[in-house]
Amino acid sequence: MPGSIEKRGENSYRLIVSGGYGPDGKRKRYTKTIKVEGKTESAKLKEAKKELAKFIAEIEGNTFIEPSKLTFKAFVEKWLEEYAKDNLAPKTLYRYKEMLDKRILPALGHLKLNKIKPIHILEFLNMLKEDDIRLDGKKGGLSAQTIKHHYRLIHSMLEDAVKWQLIPSNPASNIDPPKVNKYEAGYYNEEEVKELVKALEGEKMKYKVAVMVTLAAGLRLGELMGLKWDHINFDNNTIEIVQANQYLPGKGLFTKDPKTETSKRLITMPKEVMDLLKNYKKEQNIEKLKKGSLWTDTGYIFTQWNGKPMYPYTFSEWFPKFLKKHGLRHITFHQLRHTSATLLINAGENIRAISARLGHSNTSTTMNIYAHALKSADKDAADKIANYLFENKNQI
Repeated sequence: MPGSIEKRGENSYRLIVSGGYGPDGKRKRYTKTIKVEGKTESAKLKEAKKELAKFIAEIEGNTFIEPSKLTFKAFVEKWLEEYAKDNLAPKTLYRYKEMLDKRILPALGHLKLNKIKPIHILEFLNMLKEDDIRLDGKKGGLSAQTIKHHYRLIHSMLEDAVKWQLIPSNPASNIDPPKVNKYEAGYYNEEEVKELVKALEGEKMKYKVAVMVTLAAGLRLGELMGLKWDHINFDNNTIEIVQANQYLPGKGLFTKDPKTETSKRLITMPKEVMDLLKNYKKEQNIEKLKKGSLWTDTGYIFTQWNGKPMYPYTFSEWFPKFLKKHGLRHITFHQLRHTSATLLINAGENIRAISARLGHSNTSTTMNIYAHALKSADKDAADKIANYLFENKNQI
């Protein structure tokens, strides 16, 4: 199959391949414009020849789709298969497919990929603000944060289309992303934590331990559910985070690596919480003996009645009912993690230590999420320094 190369710009080349005949008897001609890197013309041409060879192979293998005929829907299907399936976490992929199937593709899927303009994306984002767009039947449009998630997904996919040289530029880059008010993590203050701990006294040991471990270690829910007894060191009072358990419809319960590499961490725990874990282990061992052959020894700390790992949503569903029963202010189970971090900040703990304990990839993430607590701690610091500098204010 013959092919040729035409120079179009400083780093731009057009690939031309002839092959086969169309219904009208005329020879088919395939073209593709590419951008290459190279310090010299010969280096650039060498790269262009490599791309030409790939281009010919795509045509011969019937895997090439002309950009002028490629719809956004067809591109998304290719993106999901060639990239997303192997590079995204299962929960992220599930959420992306949900956004694509329910809203993005019905609105934009019919458009040719190379014909998508900024106005198309802008109109779609504005549509998400309208009444009756919600699938839960509630009035009003989607939240600004949810709309921004849709924008980011569209932008990310179109950015890959640019990298794959299917389109010359990303139309989503030419519009401003939706503005979202700065997120302030919900949490309990010190007095509310004391009330929470007191209310736990009458609860089952399993739930008591789950709340206390989360408060003490600042774990994500998936990390909590992924804990095994092998991860607990009672001699050194530490727990090791090496995995997370999650649940997705159609996939069921599964184990994965923590959110990031820095999420794998060793956390020192208060002795009192470790004593709780010891007591809970004894209780679980008694249950194991009672169940006999019905018990499946999975090694997990938080299990169902038969020893199999507990579903992550169990604690999420139990927690609001528990708070309501004891007349406590509503927060989510995940916000126990925020409470843990806030307590440490207010206690004057180093931000790097807090970031490492939470498993954040950098301190800026910690500072952005907990800006409210840091601001409050800074005010306390100002009051303390004032007490040092002006111990006797009447003398000034």
